[in-house]
Amino acid sequence: MTDEQPWKRFYTEQTDLYERLVSHEDYQGNLLAALQDICPLTDKRVVEFGAGTGRITAQLVPLVERVYAFDLTPQMVQVAARKRQQAKAATWLLGLADSRAMPLPAACADVAVEGWSFLQIRVWHGANWRAEVGRALDEMLRLLRPGGAAILIETLGTGATEPNPQPAFAEMYAYLEQERGFAARCIRTDYCFPSWAEAQAIVEPFFSEALKTATQTEAGIVLPECTGIWWRFA
Repeated sequence: MTDEQPWKRFYTEQTDLYERLVSHEDYQGNLLAALQDICPLTDKRVVEFGAGTGRITAQLVPLVERVYAFDLTPQMVQVAARKRQQAKAATWLLGLADSRAMPLPAACADVAVEGWSFLQIRVWHGANWRAEVGRALDEMLRLLRPGGAAILIETLGTGATEPNPQPAFAEMYAYLEQERGFAARCIRTDYCFPSWAEAQAIVEPFFSEALKTATQTEAGIVLPECTGIWWRFA
């Protein structure tokens, strides 16, 4: 789904449903392992762009020295705040911020990471997307100490077992690799649901066509997801 308004409504009006969706992704635990391969996270200071409900943040907190997690949408930050409270994570700092203008000083982090959010900058800014995505990338690099890692995590296809990004997304990925010097790799971060009824209730509003690719497995109802990771060092 690339249409702007439905996703904005999910972020502002259906944040709990969104959180239910993302909580079922990556049941194999591939994402954190891939991030550790790129840049060991232990005791690192991390800034997270477009952190949403804290789906990545919650995985980082047990490892890193501190994570500053920012999102543009107050409703998403409220969900993340509940998760932080439940985790009693004093090293998880939250704030509201636009990824193109982060309220932190230069060279304050070892890692700058975003997940599933820069694509929204691409979608929401039409013909001007290169300039606006570029601003967010420049903010990542501004915040990094020398040798720090900028890491982007984005979809390569929901319901896909091999990379199959939508054309608009593929255009942004080519920009990252060809114009901004990012390396890339693909991993699987499949969704897994305990029943067909739950899979339908959660997935249908977001990815109705992709749900047709889900299969029954020993683990549960699995919906394939290909995820790309892009990174470069400061």
